[in-house]
Amino acid sequence: MTEPGPGTAETKDLPAIAERAAPAAPAAARRTSLLVTLVLGGLTAVPPLSMDMYLPALPQVTAALHSPAATVQLTLTTCLAGMALGQMIVGPMSDKWGRRRPLLAGMVIYVLATALCAVATNAEVLIAFRLLQGLAGAAGIVIARAMVRDLYDGVAMARFFSTLMLISGVAPVVAPLIGGQILRITDWRGVFVVLTAVGVALTLVVWRRLAETLPPERRHPGGLGAALRTMRDLLADRVFAGYLLVGAFAFAALFAYISASPFVVQEIYGASPQTFSLLFGLNSVGLVVLGQINGKLLVGRVRLDAVLGTGLGVVALAAAALLAMSSGVFGHVGLVPTAAGLFVLMAAMGLVLPSTNTQALLRTPHAAGSASALLGTSTFLLGSVASPLVGIAGERTAVPMALVQLSCAVLALVSFLGLCRPWQRRGESTASTSGERTRL
Repeated sequence: MTEPGPGTAETKDLPAIAERAAPAAPAAARRTSLLVTLVLGGLTAVPPLSMDMYLPALPQVTAALHSPAATVQLTLTTCLAGMALGQMIVGPMSDKWGRRRPLLAGMVIYVLATALCAVATNAEVLIAFRLLQGLAGAAGIVIARAMVRDLYDGVAMARFFSTLMLISGVAPVVAPLIGGQILRITDWRGVFVVLTAVGVALTLVVWRRLAETLPPERRHPGGLGAALRTMRDLLADRVFAGYLLVGAFAFAALFAYISASPFVVQEIYGASPQTFSLLFGLNSVGLVVLGQINGKLLVGRVRLDAVLGTGLGVVALAAAALLAMSSGVFGHVGLVPTAAGLFVLMAAMGLVLPSTNTQALLRTPHAAGSASALLGTSTFLLGSVASPLVGIAGERTAVPMALVQLSCAVLALVSFLGLCRPWQRRGESTASTSGERTRL
């Protein structure tokens, strides 16, 4: 991979490029700072809502549709794969036509697909509708991330990503809790009914209140060929590609936990759906809290690469401890030590994910939609691969989950050190986080 940034040697001068390629946000967006923050947070919450609210119902879906656990886990895999492919389509579209129109179209289709999931008659039909749900739901997350790049730069962008983590982090906290309570009064189909209602509400708010953040003069007129060339140039930037891989492998480790934890907690340790929901929510609180510590205390004081490296190291250590516990190195361990290891792993993601997104998007002010699509697609693709791997040895062992998590953490560290090479970019990193370009 080449050292210069995508499409131009000037990528080395990140502050100058950001200033030229990303002018101040429209006044309308600045006047609605709280509303825009809440809406963007809601859009980034679509994936965790779509998956986490459904997690407590996985064992019930397995029984109700008379399908093996591995087949039902494919409903998670296909949703993730759809979100990955959808981002590759919607991201470049938003660079060409602006953010609002592709976003609204995606949200409408998401609502329809989610409603169809509620009436699925067998696992195969549910898998197909979950794929469509993922394809459409991709619009929310990829365009929200591109809008942040439209509006912010440097330290401000890093802090805003941490703020988004606070808002969107509420979703994985409350989603399994809501899912568990829904299962008290109805079956798994009720989960999708609630998701449909959430989608309708979010679509209406976007339609009525969310302003366009990409003015016509900054849009890309090219078609498919131009979009593919832009993505090729982005991937040719070694440092951008490094951050892309770091984020993708970190998310795969996270999704290994998301996919396997319902069976680990409920089937191996015998916990109820409500207990699982509470533990999952506690872990998500850890992620949110550490993300806020990162955004409020560390950003601007500690180099983003130092924060990112620390977070990756903690994730790797937690995954190694989980593997040792699940493989019997410490003898038989109960739910509490395993839950503690999962808590540490999840919390450390609060350092990793905002820093990865910020460092990658700092290099791509000229193609935020395409860059966001590549970041999102890589994470969801690797997450969809991790999902079936965690269940490969059945429902009675946590070893595959821990092994996948440790492998992904090590690969993320290798990508960070081998491609990003933070020790060679100390001056650049400091400069790129030195100031705030735009406030909402």
